Amino acid sequence: MKQLCSNLWLADGDTVSFFTLPYSTRMTIIRLDDGNLWVHSPIRLTEELRTQVTALGHVRWLIAPNHLHHLFVTDWQQAWPDAELWGTQEVQKKRPDLHFSGTLKGTDGPWREAIDQCLFTGSPAMTECVFLHRSSATLIVTDLIENINPAQFNPVQRGLARLAGIVAPKGGMPLDWRLSFRRHHSEARANLEQILAWQPKRIVMAHGILITDHCDAFLRRAFAWLRPNADRPHEQDTDKN
Repeated sequence: MKQLCSNLWLADGDTVSFFTLPYSTRMTIIRLDDGNLWVHSPIRLTEELRTQVTALGHVRWLIAPNHLHHLFVTDWQQAWPDAELWGTQEVQKKRPDLHFSGTLKGTDGPWREAIDQCLFTGSPAMTECVFLHRSSATLIVTDLIENINPAQFNPVQRGLARLAGIVAPKGGMPLDWRLSFRRHHSEARANLEQILAWQPKRIVMAHGILITDHCDAFLRRAFAWLRPNADRPHEQDTDKN
C-alpha cells in the first residue's frame, strides 16, 4: 500500500482475467477527518493488508461502485462487521447475499464533507458511481476509464486492448460500454460535464496507470466520442422515452 497524497492511499491487488485480457486491480482508501476509512473497490484481503489498513484507522464504509467490483467484499465485511456497504442498484441485484446499508446515487453520500460523487448513467449495460476526493482534487473511477500499461499484454492482447480503447497513454471507457450509450449521449454528456466541473488534478482508476497532470485534456480526449455536437443548440438524441 502506498500513500498518494494527504489522507489517500492506494493498494494494488491481483491481476484478474476479463474477456481473455489481464486486468491489474487497485483499491483506494480515504481517511476522513474523524479517522474513519472509506474503502473504494476492495481488493483481496490478506493478513498483511489487514494490518496496514488497521494502522490507518477503522473501516467505516465499503464501496462497490459498479456491478463488476464486488468479488472481495465478503471478506472485508467479516473483518469489519460494523462497516457499511454501499453499492449501485445493479450490484445489489447481482449480490443479494450481501448486506447493503445504502444505494449509491447521484446525490451525496454520508461522506459528503470530504467526497463528491456522480452516478454516470445513460447505459443499459452498466452504471458506475465515480467520486472526487475534494481536498486533493483526486477523481476516483473503476471502469469508467481504463488506462492499462501496454507491457501488460502479449501482442494479440495488445491489439484487442487498443481496439477497446483502454491502452495507456490513451485509455478511456471500454468500447463495449461506450457503444451502449448510443441512444443516451445527452445524459452521459451531462455526467461528464459534472466531472469536468470538479477540475480534478489527478485520476485514479482501478485498472491502469494513474493520470497525474493535464487531467482536463485527458478527459476531453477520452470522451471525445460524446462531444462532437455538444455545442449545437438543436441537437437531439434518439431516445424514445
